[in-house]
Amino acid sequence: MTNDIQSIFKKASEKIQSCPRNTKVRVVSHYDADGITSAAIICKALYRSGYNFHASLMRNPFDKGLERISKEDNEIVIYSDMGSGQIETIEKMDFKSIIIDHHQPLKKKTEQNVLQINCNYYGINGSYEACGAILSYLFAKALDKKNTDLSSLAIVGASGDKQYIGGFRGLNKKIIEEAIKNESIEEKTTIKLPGENIYDSLYYSIDPYYSGISGNKTEIETLLKKMGIKKDANFESLSNDKKKKLQSYLMFNLIKNGCEKNILDTIIRPRFYTNIFDLESERLADLLDSCGKSGNRGIGLSVSLGDKKSFQQAIKVEKEYKEKILKELLKLETKGFKEKKGFRYFYANDSSTGGVIAGIATNFMLDTKKPLLSIVKKDNELHISCRGTQQLVKEGLDLGLAMKKVSQKLNGHGGGHAIASGATIDLEKEKDFLEITDKIIADQIKG
Repeated sequence: MTNDIQSIFKKASEKIQSCPRNTKVRVVSHYDADGITSAAIICKALYRSGYNFHASLMRNPFDKGLERISKEDNEIVIYSDMGSGQIETIEKMDFKSIIIDHHQPLKKKTEQNVLQINCNYYGINGSYEACGAILSYLFAKALDKKNTDLSSLAIVGASGDKQYIGGFRGLNKKIIEEAIKNESIEEKTTIKLPGENIYDSLYYSIDPYYSGISGNKTEIETLLKKMGIKKDANFESLSNDKKKKLQSYLMFNLIKNGCEKNILDTIIRPRFYTNIFDLESERLADLLDSCGKSGNRGIGLSVSLGDKKSFQQAIKVEKEYKEKILKELLKLETKGFKEKKGFRYFYANDSSTGGVIAGIATNFMLDTKKPLLSIVKKDNELHISCRGTQQLVKEGLDLGLAMKKVSQKLNGHGGGHAIASGATIDLEKEKDFLEITDKIIADQIKG
């Protein structure tokens, strides 16, 4: 299967190389960590091959952004970490397009002007075995074999899409092994407590979210005093005894709050330290996600491209972003969620953060009986983000299909993965959306 997808990437690279070196290649990607790293990999590979590029990072839904792209004077456009769900719009554009995507596709056969590379058509599960950045890395290697150093960015993308849950597997695992071999990453088993000091590490911890600790200054101070840990010490500087005590306390916090085993297994695990600002892959993914979802997409892309000034800006952006997420999580802990037969839901203020909050709440606040939906009302539209669990997917849940079905019935847009998806529906159809979605999801899980 891998050989098949490599041959189609070779075809994509030949499509690019058939263009004169003075061609400006348009790059369009998603605005989360996977989308940002996907774009960065492609931009770096193009630049090294002598091509100029113009990159844009888009958020869901992509309608207005794609409309702008269609009016531009482009010769060729590369879409990464998106495109398969928007293929009918892309086919109508009057230039050549290459789609590199891992989301659930709509159709395999495309118009002649579009080359679609979707890993799901090559026996590779796009929810667990490959992300947009991993596929973009294969494209970069097809363009030039010397691009193997970009494997570290690919692993950051996979980390950003949480594909480490249940352990990296499939194409992800293969690229990790390659990156370790070429020394682009280094493996260490440790807990996720980044930051200059342990106080900030605990305060700003949203993923994992430690109930009663994250965002709680008084509780953190009490805990550190009890353990004899100085607020300004960082985790790596602690003695092994204090490290173990703190890790045990945090793990017990998650167990006490009903955190599932597959999520618990992600807390202390093998982590991959990159050659990008010497950051661990999930740590860098969090930083990029903060930039993308707070409206600072350019900073996120610049960080991925190695810009030191942007890195310092990103650190400040991340703290502000996490404060915003913490505020919403603490509110949900107090006020709770609304219940339907097939799912739980809550109303969020911002569609960029709604899905993030839903994902964190699913993993660290709730049991696994139902998926969780975030709903944002904006500009006469409902913006929905859905999050499930691997256990629910095993029981039949397919949120991507559910959002696709309900969107088609209500003339909206929707789709994604079985475990995570989104939709946009007219605000006036809120009641219909809740009723139809409830029936679809309840039937999936029951079935």
